[in-house]
Amino acid sequence: MTPDQTPAPAETPKPGPSNLQLRTIYGLLGAALLVGSVWFSPWTFGLFFAFVQAVMLWEFYRMMRAGGYAPAVGIGLVISLLMFGATLYVSNYIMGSKGILAEPTQHEGVGELITISFWRSQSWTTFFAIPGGLLLITTVLIVIREMFFWPNHSQPFANVAATLTGLLYISLPMTALIMLAFMPYGYDYRRVIVLLFLIWSSDIGAYAAGKTFGKHKLAPKISPGKTWEGFAGGVVLTLVMGWALGYLIPELPLAHRLVAAGVVAVFGPLGDLAESMLKRSVGMKDSGSIMPGHGGLLDRFDAFLLVLPVLVLLRLLVG
Repeated sequence: MTPDQTPAPAETPKPGPSNLQLRTIYGLLGAALLVGSVWFSPWTFGLFFAFVQAVMLWEFYRMMRAGGYAPAVGIGLVISLLMFGATLYVSNYIMGSKGILAEPTQHEGVGELITISFWRSQSWTTFFAIPGGLLLITTVLIVIREMFFWPNHSQPFANVAATLTGLLYISLPMTALIMLAFMPYGYDYRRVIVLLFLIWSSDIGAYAAGKTFGKHKLAPKISPGKTWEGFAGGVVLTLVMGWALGYLIPELPLAHRLVAAGVVAVFGPLGDLAESMLKRSVGMKDSGSIMPGHGGLLDRFDAFLLVLPVLVLLRLLVG
């Protein structure tokens, strides 16, 4: 290099997308994949949520390991997929568009009509028999597993409890989503979309009202950022969405939509708080990192875990 030559200035690296941009991009992609899977067919709905609930369960077991427990991860994941898959298959068989709960036609014989009548009377029993039977089998398998690992596992029944808690806290409620999606006339994607819109409205309303008006802490020891004002904003926007969703599913009475909205507005934030408590108890900030800027799937779907059991109970009571 000659004396009159000056070195070229180093190129400054182009800044990458901000955390907010990444969060927005992945959030939109995830929402599009979610809505598309629900809308396309019962099988894409099933594949999507089978994957989601399996990852959520794995994240839960990961947190249990961080807390010093040794859950049976493999057994738990296999049982969770069997629970979800078997319930989906039976639901589609019983309540699918050509399932045995479809309205009988004049071409049905006496035998077919007897079969239809039997399954209509037994459908809910069948739904609960599958998860219940699998949970009983799981208990036996995990206890036997702990016998093999004793005394290397110093707290065998705590490990049994950790494994079963994951199935009860995550897999069973997520399987209950199938019970809401299938009606006597078949799979109805609109009911899942209604649930999604209600949960998103609760989150958006709580965030907007909390940022704007939030002063009084809702649960400072669990989640210092949540406020009563934010909770009220979530309730209001969720009820408004419950009313507006009559344009999507007009045959669902307004009273039913508002009750569902009320359940989501109350139990959705409680589900979020429950998962926050879980993370704090094991010293973790996020349940996972599968979605940049969003944490894990358990962070994204925690509201479902307390909302779905209540909605299924209401459907059992009032139809």
